[in-house]
Amino acid sequence: MKVSSEYLKQFTQDVFERMGCPANEAELAADCLNQADLRGVDSHGVARLSGYVRLWEKQRLNATPQLKLVHETPSTAVLDADLALGLVAGPHAMRLAMDKAKQVGSGWVAVKNSNHYGIAGYHAMLALEEDMIGISMTNASPLVSPTFSKSRFLGTNPIAVAIPAKEEPPFVMDMATTTVANGKLEVLQRKGEDAPQGWAQDKEGNPTTDAFALKKGGAMLPLGGDREHGSHKGYCLGSMVDIFTAVLSGANYGPWVPPFVAFLDPPANPVGDGIGHFFGAFRIDAFRPADEFKDHMDNWIRTFRQAESVQGQPQVLIPGDPERLLTQERQQDGVPMQQAVIEDLEKLASKFELTFNPMQYA
Repeated sequence: MKVSSEYLKQFTQDVFERMGCPANEAELAADCLNQADLRGVDSHGVARLSGYVRLWEKQRLNATPQLKLVHETPSTAVLDADLALGLVAGPHAMRLAMDKAKQVGSGWVAVKNSNHYGIAGYHAMLALEEDMIGISMTNASPLVSPTFSKSRFLGTNPIAVAIPAKEEPPFVMDMATTTVANGKLEVLQRKGEDAPQGWAQDKEGNPTTDAFALKKGGAMLPLGGDREHGSHKGYCLGSMVDIFTAVLSGANYGPWVPPFVAFLDPPANPVGDGIGHFFGAFRIDAFRPADEFKDHMDNWIRTFRQAESVQGQPQVLIPGDPERLLTQERQQDGVPMQQAVIEDLEKLASKFELTFNPMQYA
């Protein structure tokens, strides 16, 4: 079943407004989730909406936050998000980084006391509006075991980088530092399907294909899956994100990061405030003339597109290609929705005295 992306965005905005979010912030948060759905990251789109509502009901999310700078230099800042939606705190911090970059060449903003911020790529891509390079990362619920461990100490901790080109579409890397994002396991759970090898381990640290492994005390695996396939590198990347986003900002890190699910309480002995994000923006002309750089980005992209494919494999893709093409398709044809998500949205409509209209299905 497919649903109009415009309708989904408006419904999402209406829910956020019923939670008490100001209209401009509700629209911003809705756009972030909508872009996830359009780009094919279904695990971080409207399927997450009820999760934010439950956090708000548990008073772990502030619908009317007062975002505050707690430290600042010409090129850096630390932002206390006052338990805001990360969907709101993230763009605010990214635009602050961009403002600093306009003045001094680069801007770097760490955020604490925030919540889940959607897809990392959304925030990094904001820099493209100003012809800048953008970087975005966040820590997340501790569901991931370090290499050789069965303890859950890290989140999926994504990294995104967006780089403009001149005539070619921008380079947009948006990746978890685990083999796969947790939301992909949730999608498999809804479908009743097993997970591929290398995604998760059981509570004793043994490899498993059980999509419900996390709910049974297991853990997700760092990028690489196991030591022989480079999981120590994924572990290093996830650790770097945790330090940049939380140790640097004053947010919770490691096993102290508050869980996204509202039925689990945050750790009783926090080491910081909320979850953390980290954003960077820099002007291309701080390094070389922007037009010259973008000419070479076009050349880089075209060169890689022309890389000879292995027999039977498709043309080589540039980071951001699949999401861009899927966005075009879903804007026209609608966003495919699983029945479980449809039912979830219908429950939210009832809760907030809204209408989720099936006539809007594309």
